Amino acid sequence: MPDAETTTTTRPRRYDIDALRVFAFGLLILYHVGMYYVADWDFHIKSTHQAPWLQLPMLVSNQFRMPLLFLISGLAMNFVWNKYSPLVLALRRVWRLLLPLIFGMAVVIVPQDYYEALANHAIPRGFGHFFLTYLTGGTFPPMAYDSDPSPGWTWNHLWYLPYLLCYTLSLIPVAVVLDRFGRPVRRAFGRLRGVGLIIIPILPLVVCGTLIYPHFPYINHALFDDWYAHAMYFTFFFYGFLIGRDAALWHEILQLRNITLPLAAGLFVAFYLIVIKTPDGSFAGQTQLGLIIVYLNRWVWIVAVLGWGYRLLNRPFAWLPYATEAVYPWYVLHQTILIAAAYELSQAGAGPVLEPVLVIAATVIGCLVLHEFVIRRLPLLRVLFGLSANPRQPRRPRVAEVRMDASG
Repeated sequence: MPDAETTTTTRPRRYDIDALRVFAFGLLILYHVGMYYVADWDFHIKSTHQAPWLQLPMLVSNQFRMPLLFLISGLAMNFVWNKYSPLVLALRRVWRLLLPLIFGMAVVIVPQDYYEALANHAIPRGFGHFFLTYLTGGTFPPMAYDSDPSPGWTWNHLWYLPYLLCYTLSLIPVAVVLDRFGRPVRRAFGRLRGVGLIIIPILPLVVCGTLIYPHFPYINHALFDDWYAHAMYFTFFFYGFLIGRDAALWHEILQLRNITLPLAAGLFVAFYLIVIKTPDGSFAGQTQLGLIIVYLNRWVWIVAVLGWGYRLLNRPFAWLPYATEAVYPWYVLHQTILIAAAYELSQAGAGPVLEPVLVIAATVIGCLVLHEFVIRRLPLLRVLFGLSANPRQPRRPRVAEVRMDASG
């Protein structure tokens, strides 16, 4: 992702943040495969081999998966904040986010819409005609899409890019103000310890859930009329920026890792029993208690992941430079390859065991081949997929750079 740009010439690289980004987007690929197979959850196309049991593991991850990604993006913003002027940083982020979004909507996303219309038996086979109709804003038959018979250009899974762009451009003036007048805010956040680090950050989220969620209860990924999503995701994005490279705060996150992981597991159990399984109105204060549990569950999982990531991943793995570059093209490509492979394999009758194995394999191999042999070798495609036009050889780190006090 564009957030791979996280180093300066004077500060050591945080390898754990790069690695967590790679793993988070790897989880995203598996999650989207799961969306094809999980029972009772909507997706662009659905398998005939649906599994109710997938709901539980997917529910675990989808409570903190996107908040974690936005928090990592906020961390990356902090890491490059002093490397560029605010204007230059804004222009760089517009270039690296908006261009891949436009290219993705015009080219990469189109097969997803095509296969969705095929799965709904609304169009005959013939991608060329469909592509031309899509690009020129033509209409499609009724029932081609579950949401709209003629949706126009869509960004589907690429919604993260316009959201991240808006949050980045919104944060830049806030960061300027913080640099000049907001040092007490930074110091107060950096001094959070123990229970305070668990409780204080969820308070703004509970306010968002209380005041905004009732009016915008559905996250629509359409950018507009998605104010609850913006309030929640921007808060996590801002938290990432505040955490930044604060050594004392990172030490506290590291020290809490043996507590936050079992606490996160317990909070998910509470979330599942009280928020998911208990009928609304079962007892007084249920709504307020549910909000607290929801945001505690999300935040504690994130703190646990950050702590264990810092402990285990802050080292220069041989695979990390390649994976850090690959994650952006893989993110753009993966859902299109997944949907195409899933539809074609469903027509071949691969079966409930072989089919998901082949879908995952086709998605991974397709992303690998297109990135390695096409995208990364052509400067124009590199730019269109959010990479620099000319690849730079990764600098071999000195030993002193990677000993970031991950002890404890």
